Amino acid sequence: MNETTTKILERMGISALNGMQEKALSVIPKEDATLILSPTGTGKTLAYLLPIVKMLQPGKKQISTAIIVPARELALQIAQVFQQMGSGFRAFCTYGGHPFEKEQRSLTEAPPDVLIGTPGRIVDHIKHNSFDPGTIKTIILDEFDKSLEFGFCEEMEFIVKHMHSAEKKVLLSATEAIEIPDFLKISSPTRIDFLRTDEPTKGLELKEVVSVEKDKLPALKELLCHLGKGKSIIFANFRESADRIANYLHQQGISCMCFHGGMEQPDREKAICLFRNGSVNCLISTDLASRGLDIPEVDYIIHYHLPNSAEVFTHRNGRTARMNASGQAFVILYINEMRPEFLPKMLKEKVQEGSPIPPPPEWSTIYIGKGKRDKISKGDVVGFLIQKGGLTKDELGIVEVKERYAMAAVEATKANSLLKRIENEKIKGIKTIFELIK
Repeated sequence: MNETTTKILERMGISALNGMQEKALSVIPKEDATLILSPTGTGKTLAYLLPIVKMLQPGKKQISTAIIVPARELALQIAQVFQQMGSGFRAFCTYGGHPFEKEQRSLTEAPPDVLIGTPGRIVDHIKHNSFDPGTIKTIILDEFDKSLEFGFCEEMEFIVKHMHSAEKKVLLSATEAIEIPDFLKISSPTRIDFLRTDEPTKGLELKEVVSVEKDKLPALKELLCHLGKGKSIIFANFRESADRIANYLHQQGISCMCFHGGMEQPDREKAICLFRNGSVNCLISTDLASRGLDIPEVDYIIHYHLPNSAEVFTHRNGRTARMNASGQAFVILYINEMRPEFLPKMLKEKVQEGSPIPPPPEWSTIYIGKGKRDKISKGDVVGFLIQKGGLTKDELGIVEVKERYAMAAVEATKANSLLKRIENEKIKGIKTIFELIK
């Protein structure tokens, strides 16, 4: 590793790279085409950002690298990692649901070094001449198989065609069941394969829960009560089902939120933030949450509906037992439900009936109505809540600053008294809204 890489890792609190990241750091700068295959949660974002930063040249005032992703959440996550690196280079994040004109103005007036975005929005910017795609030398297609699955083939082909000067292409996927499209003009990329599909996920326990009723809601509730504390992702196959499950659990007094593609972007961001910071214990999601999101320390995966393939089953389970952690995955099966061939034999979980409702979350989230565009940083929020709000560091959890607002986790028992202390205060001299997110 060179001095720049070492400093970045120190800044991010990372003591050493894993094998996949080390391989990517050495291969990507040398090869025209690289295919990285590695499971969810293994640090693929850092694996390609480190060599990209090494290749960027200061003072260019033009976009050199484009990172194309299938979902807004992944784009925002990559931008956050890039910012944490503190490389001195600029990245810009573009996606639908954002004011287009504001993005266009930013891209035109001050082109970043790295453009991160979803296919549809990048196509819009190319068509409106927001930036010159001919300056781009490196194209990163993160979760490119997912982009194709979501129907972005035409958009990706349009983008690649207009980024005709790109000399380097990097493709990333968490699955080997992929076919590289002809429009990428890649015949034999250098493969960095760390999938090891023949090995079971270390630290993962698979268990079966029997539902005596065709409607699995009562069985789900009993399972969550049986498990007690802990963070769970509950996977359903349809948006309507996810909404129905969430409504039922709310009625039962169980802390939860939905996450699926039918929700508005701010609501999706809020759901992920509250689940990540411990303000809700259960996230009910479609397979949108099975890949690409940074959600650490998930204790339980619950398959309310069976996935339609072994691949999806693996990705769902990959949300827990990540890296060196342990976790459990439960499959709820109606007593007469047909088992797909890919479903392994599992131990039956003896669910203790009549267990109490799980305790409420230990954290609550405070909404602050100012964000990055108001020059508010994470440090500003932390300092404000400690100095003006009277919190100790132990009473303050995860803080996330978005473009227009910020969210801070605080100990649930301190939330109401905190709001009273800060209701008439200003953050960084700015008057704003402080609310408890419910």
